[in-house]
Amino acid sequence: MIPDPLHPAVVHFPIVLLLLGAPLAVVAVFVRCWNLPVLAAVVLVLGAAGAAVATWTGGEAAELAGELNGGGEQVLDEHEEWGERARNAGIVAALLAVTSAALFRKPVAARAVGPAAALAAIAAAFSVAQAGHYGGQVVYKHGVGINTAAVATTQGGTEPGQGRKQGDDD
Repeated sequence: MIPDPLHPAVVHFPIVLLLLGAPLAVVAVFVRCWNLPVLAAVVLVLGAAGAAVATWTGGEAAELAGELNGGGEQVLDEHEEWGERARNAGIVAALLAVTSAALFRKPVAARAVGPAAALAAIAAAFSVAQAGHYGGQVVYKHGVGINTAAVATTQGGTEPGQGRKQGDDD
């Protein structure tokens, strides 16, 4: 069964992969054994691909968000922009990491490309963190994607908005 909307299910993969890829890319600059540059490249390629899918599904999910108040619309826009930055930086980091790993027989060239890949990966990780911050605000502060009717019934109420309030006696 495919969840609808798909964005919340998809977005966690690039978050983990890009956050993991950044320190791997940094360490791969200094340690070129144990196939570490290849591992960093694989993780960053998967993270960039996941970020592309997350950005696409995020665009689809934004259409389902409906009308938001002024502050909510601004937070959603920030979330989208940081998500696009994460995708773009992830793609750049992945391309540079693959290039660095492919240059294993030319260590001088690899040492020139590896730091650039690490910097791009750090930028992608920072962008992912910012996108996650604003995404959390969209959901938890502005209620996008929250089924209020289901929340109310699980809290003991029979109608939306009729849930138990803190301090009610049993």
